[in-house]
Amino acid sequence: MRTHVADHPLIAHKLTYLRDETTDSPTFRRLADELVTLLAYEATRDVRVSPKDIRTPVGPTTGVKLARPKPLVVPILRAGLGMLDGMMRLLPTAEVGFLGMVRNEETLEASTYAERLPDDLSGRQCYVLDPMLATGGTLAAAVRFLVDRGANDITALCLLAAPEGVARLEQELADLDVPVTVVTGAIDEKLNDKGYIVPGLGDAGDRLYGVAE
Repeated sequence: MRTHVADHPLIAHKLTYLRDETTDSPTFRRLADELVTLLAYEATRDVRVSPKDIRTPVGPTTGVKLARPKPLVVPILRAGLGMLDGMMRLLPTAEVGFLGMVRNEETLEASTYAERLPDDLSGRQCYVLDPMLATGGTLAAAVRFLVDRGANDITALCLLAAPEGVARLEQELADLDVPVTVVTGAIDEKLNDKGYIVPGLGDAGDRLYGVAE
């Protein structure tokens, strides 16, 4: 597994305001959208392309186009939905699948409660959207789910990560013969006893969409 921290002043700037507890939900959504587009630029450096012959106004040349099968973008519900528009702005022709996973707040283990994905992902590059890489359980389960369906290249985009989550992900995915990359805006200090990233930014889903009781 490869972890890439996108070290850029604009990313740090937007993360600062995302972390601020006084930032309201509409502003948080806008900043998250902008940040994801910046992270997506880093995450898609190895997106697969194929040659495309074209003619410019002054002559022929060969460029590239996204290769088939098309990349698949997979937001993890619900918080991952807040990252979808920012990702699709950079990959508008990609296909989108959805994966619903929930973390047990006592055991911190993740389980799947819903999915809308192709049955066969053979040969597909997948981009998983999950704002917070905290304990790592949810993302590890999501990656294995996609690999079990045939995905052979997976990149996860996370606004923030905790060192414990990165370590667990590396451990749980060590036996996979599939390249996995994590692209994140920052790796924070630690997890607290409730499994939240410190200093973090709180619950990403609640800050994006409000507290749904």
